[in-house]
Amino acid sequence: MRYRIIHVTRYGYVDSVSLCHSIAYLKPRDMPHQQCLSAQVRVSPWPSVAREHTDIFGNRVNYFSVQLAHSTLEITATSEVEVQDQLVPPFDESPSWEQVRDGLADDLSEPSIAARIFALPSPVAPLSPAAADYARLSFTPGRPILEAATELTARIYAEFEYDPSFTTVATPLASVLEHRRGVCQDFAHLAIAALRGLGLPARYVSGYLETLPPPGQPKLRGADASHAWFGVFVPGLAAGDGWVDFDPTNNCLIHQQHVTTAIGRDYQDVTPVRGVFYGGGEHNLTVAVDVDRIDA
Repeated sequence: MRYRIIHVTRYGYVDSVSLCHSIAYLKPRDMPHQQCLSAQVRVSPWPSVAREHTDIFGNRVNYFSVQLAHSTLEITATSEVEVQDQLVPPFDESPSWEQVRDGLADDLSEPSIAARIFALPSPVAPLSPAAADYARLSFTPGRPILEAATELTARIYAEFEYDPSFTTVATPLASVLEHRRGVCQDFAHLAIAALRGLGLPARYVSGYLETLPPPGQPKLRGADASHAWFGVFVPGLAAGDGWVDFDPTNNCLIHQQHVTTAIGRDYQDVTPVRGVFYGGGEHNLTVAVDVDRIDA
């Protein structure tokens, strides 16, 4: 499946901003199941400094500095990507989760060494005995890791309510667990903390999900949104890079409608746009995203 993605982020300030420094994780990355065909980020006002680098996780990061006085800041990312389904073995043929956990320290292959950082706690997905206990209901002794991860995904989908009004980016995981509600990034963080609590590597994935309108109705422009899910590491997979990604918000493996932008330990590693500015006072943020299928 091939997509064109337009992601517009707009800040409106009450007072003039004299200087801002920002970084953006808005360019899709190349992956075993995904190829980024083109990507560009445009900033208005025109930045005095603009650079791109690749971070420790392999993400494409754009840094820019606007050094002119401005009352609005607009960042427009335009990309074209081609996405295929993940190549995943039968779940019951994957190794047991204990084999993955116990073998990680001794496995000197490059993918396993790179995965070790994802088994450690992170600021938004800290060690949580409650999350680990939640995972143990699915990760019973000797169970194949992909079979257990599938059940964990289904349980989060069934037992937690999607409620955009309940959480913000600052809501702690403990609150999500207590009230059993949140949004896609909360469900991803819950799964990640649960898996790490068992000693397993788990990653946070930021991207987009194509949404389709009801039959007979036009698609609303700008109505798509950023999305988030999680991945679990399974060493020795015949295809891919050892990672298998699950979407607990929709109770599924990721598929051709999921576009990956960035990968990190949690949301703080891959916030779509963040930075600092001088002046401005209060500000208003609006985001509009379009994910459209295009002909090959």
